[in-house]
Amino acid sequence: MAHAVGIIADIVGSRAMADRAAAQRAILATFEQVERAVPPRRSAWATVGDEFQLICDNWQDALRITLRTQVLLPDDIQLRYGIGLGQINTVDEGEAGPIQDGTAWLHARDAIQDVEARQERLDDSRTGFRTDDDDLTGALTTQLLLRDHVVARMKARERRLLAALLFGATQKEAAQAEKISQAAVSQALHRSGAMALLDADDALSITDANAHKEGA
Repeated sequence: MAHAVGIIADIVGSRAMADRAAAQRAILATFEQVERAVPPRRSAWATVGDEFQLICDNWQDALRITLRTQVLLPDDIQLRYGIGLGQINTVDEGEAGPIQDGTAWLHARDAIQDVEARQERLDDSRTGFRTDDDDLTGALTTQLLLRDHVVARMKARERRLLAALLFGATQKEAAQAEKISQAAVSQALHRSGAMALLDADDALSITDANAHKEGA
């Protein structure tokens, strides 16, 4: 069994969608764009029941991928994410993707069920995390609750600005795309909480790089 992170994502309110097939195509296209910025171990694939799965090398990449997917998806499409750190074993290759088991997928399934349960109290909860380490589970769950809260309260333009900078644009380039001043971009990033999310994402990329160096 390989040590990895499994992500399960399902569509929020899929039964009410007029065109679920189009939504699935948009989601896979979004994952494809995100994966060019933060490469996973195995790219996202669609499973049954409006659900998607992908595999990352570590939890840092998983957090960075889910944030980018959240802010890049069209406004009328939202996903719930369960992130599980553990072991993954490929049993067979199916038509839609690999057939796998292992503790990472069990944790990811438990994490997404945690999100569903929390949504009865916190409508903006979207991302859960589970692993055998209770301290890490608690720390990342807290971070994800705050992150989801910030993203859920962003206006459409604020999410676009955050997405642009997450994918490498400068504030000047983001301002030009939105036809506003750079000062307005800076104000929007600070006011919305996007700047804090960008700083957190930078910190995750540094710890991820250090982890790869130690493992080399």
